[in-house]
Amino acid sequence: MNQYWIAVIGTSAIAFALKYSGHSVPEKWLSHPKIQKVNVLIPIALLSALVAAQTFTEKSKLMIDHRLLGLSVAILALLLKAPFPVVVLSAALSSALLYNLSI
Repeated sequence: MNQYWIAVIGTSAIAFALKYSGHSVPEKWLSHPKIQKVNVLIPIALLSALVAAQTFTEKSKLMIDHRLLGLSVAILALLLKAPFPVVVLSAALSSALLYNLSI
């Protein structure tokens, strides 16, 4: 058994232990108001970090390219209260247009 299999088995055991411990938390702890406020914000923070990482990085380099235009158009559409499909399509189309013009 090489080091990769040991890492895979160890990581799997840790993931199982974390999931099991999450189901073992008492309900009264989870219903605390401060925990509820934090739980609401976690998905927003994770999604924002994912968007920033995907927009401004490529492999290990910081990049500014056509994806920044798509993100900017999406933010503008959200500020103008556009429906979600319009936000996604306008961001994708503007990013694709700039990408095709720059090649």
